[in-house]
Amino acid sequence: MPHRRRKKESITHLIMRYFMLFIGAALAAASIELFLVPNEIIDGGIIGTSLLINYLTDFSFGVLVLIINIPFLYAGLKRLGKDFLFSSLFSILALAIVESSLHHVAPITDDNLLATVFGGLSLGAGVGIVIRNSGALDGTEILGIILSRKIPFSVGEFVMFINIFIFLWAGFVLGWEQAMFSILTYYIASKTIDAVGQGFNETKAAIIVSNLTSEIADEIGETLGRGVTKLYGQNSYQETDTEVIYVVVTRLEVAKLKVLIHGIDPGAFTTIMDTQEVHGGRFKSVGH
Repeated sequence: MPHRRRKKESITHLIMRYFMLFIGAALAAASIELFLVPNEIIDGGIIGTSLLINYLTDFSFGVLVLIINIPFLYAGLKRLGKDFLFSSLFSILALAIVESSLHHVAPITDDNLLATVFGGLSLGAGVGIVIRNSGALDGTEILGIILSRKIPFSVGEFVMFINIFIFLWAGFVLGWEQAMFSILTYYIASKTIDAVGQGFNETKAAIIVSNLTSEIADEIGETLGRGVTKLYGQNSYQETDTEVIYVVVTRLEVAKLKVLIHGIDPGAFTTIMDTQEVHGGRFKSVGH
């Protein structure tokens, strides 16, 4: 059977996706400027690092988060593709512009606990919306994905290791009480990302049932660099043999995987599940 070319994203879908990227970035910016910054609370990752540098130097947060993210986004270009790069750059630029436009808006609350809870919720919702639409606001996890094949740590362990140092730094800069509020903000934001986005687990397992399994498997290998496993089963209604694809991807690749499948076979039955751990095989070595 000849290989079918993957359909390009429609203009309508592209416009809607970038609109949602802007909404997500705007939510994150509102959280930073209206809840976190006025109360000297930070998040983890590059956003947290940028906030700390901003506190110390008064250098623009928006410029910092863009400058620090660019090397990580570029490093992830080969692994995650141009669409991801452009979506992420757009989201980070939107974050910087909206955040700077809110400088003169009065903070919503000066209560640390309220700022922590609602700041974490709105930040997590914003980041989750961006991830759901094939973008990113923080390059820390991208770096973890790239390095995971070279270091004896998972992506989640790498991100947590980096964040430990960020929150320790926050303790010395902002005080230990503010550092504890910051850790709570990070936790709330992470759980909100879990609810809004594609999940906060570093990997997802997908089972795909289609009449075009060979085409889908080839495209997954070519576009995502992931190996697939073909399982053989039987359709209980028609009593015919069928092929099933099993593949494990990172959470940042889930949106691209769904677009890829729909472009080849819109009628494919796809199940995407959380995975707790991935061991062995070639999972860490793909994407060279």
